[in-house]
Amino acid sequence: MANRIYRRHLESRLRTALRDTPVVMLTGARQSGKSTLALKIAAEASLPYVTLDDATTLAATRDAAAFLQGLGERAVIDEVQRAPWLFPAIKVAVDHARRPGRFLLTGSANVLLVPKVSESLAGRMEILRLWPLSQGEILGIRERFLEALFDRRQPALPRTRTREQNIESVIARGGYPELVARDSSARREAWLSAYVTTLIERDVRDLANIEGLSDLPRVLGLLAARAGALLNVAEVSRDSGVAHTTLKRYLALLEAAYIVAPLSAWSRSVGKRLIKSPKLYFPDSAVAAYLARASAEDLWADRGMLGHLLENFALGELRKQADWAERAVEIHYFRTASGQEVDFVLEHRDGRVAGVEVKAARTLSGREFAGLRMLAAAIGDKFVRGVVLYLGDRTLQFANRLWAMPVSALWRIQ
Repeated sequence: MANRIYRRHLESRLRTALRDTPVVMLTGARQSGKSTLALKIAAEASLPYVTLDDATTLAATRDAAAFLQGLGERAVIDEVQRAPWLFPAIKVAVDHARRPGRFLLTGSANVLLVPKVSESLAGRMEILRLWPLSQGEILGIRERFLEALFDRRQPALPRTRTREQNIESVIARGGYPELVARDSSARREAWLSAYVTTLIERDVRDLANIEGLSDLPRVLGLLAARAGALLNVAEVSRDSGVAHTTLKRYLALLEAAYIVAPLSAWSRSVGKRLIKSPKLYFPDSAVAAYLARASAEDLWADRGMLGHLLENFALGELRKQADWAERAVEIHYFRTASGQEVDFVLEHRDGRVAGVEVKAARTLSGREFAGLRMLAAAIGDKFVRGVVLYLGDRTLQFANRLWAMPVSALWRIQ
């Protein structure tokens, strides 16, 4: 599998954007496949391709206008977050000749969270996120779980089932192409160790331009152990020994570098006060498991940890599908002041809402639908469907608009 090139479901959206937008930014975590996809497009269109991971190329960008002029009318610039001073020059170049597809940029930092970067190209740039591989991309199929959630028809799984890995192994493997290619858990752990070190020593430091990040590995371990929980900064500060203000700065940097990916509360008015703290997740389940020191065997033995990381894994798959969907779907969590909650609330652009709960259990009693019933009652006709994803293998309807489905429905509904 080492040399396999995966078909990325986001590619069609990327190509469409390049046909009508002057600048397209492909952003996401390091090693998620951005460069591979950008290189493919550059090769097909015979476009100049430069990467700012190369020290000499990065140095040449200091004269931004001359650098862009040397690239010609259209170009691909990889890891552009390393030279934020390029953005004003790109704006000038685009305003001088405003044509679609002038620049395809990639970056391992969320430019929406980097001051003065996104403002430079407001109205001129479309931003697309590329997450690590989805399960469907790994298997070579196109998932349609989100579409099925909002479809009026009864959802159905394929009648024939392929042999699947146990969910603990799927979580521990994650979706980074390099990890998927490695058969040995020891070799995956070696890659993850180097990957996390690179993120801290390079990506975070590039964003902050500061020293003194020695506390970050410990902080990340504490955060991984809390995956899927409400983010309590005071608690993490106390447990880590890192000052509250410093920790908040660390969290902002970790989010900007796609190391953590918080989930905000659903804020549609339902007549009850909602808790606004975000819930904490990681973009990839393998990184979260590694930081929490949890192997596939550990997850099998510790069902509590499995529950946290299974929820993290499910959100990752939902986010991937949402980012390549034709119609926008926003994902949040729902929790009332009294503690009633739904893991994920998905809101369609037309106002319809679906709910997803994730349970690390092989059987269900019906009590697992309490949060979804509460959400359905609060929303009324706008509530389309509620699904409890669990570790069993049967798809069952528990009530009107309420279903139980295997976790594998996330990629088996096609």
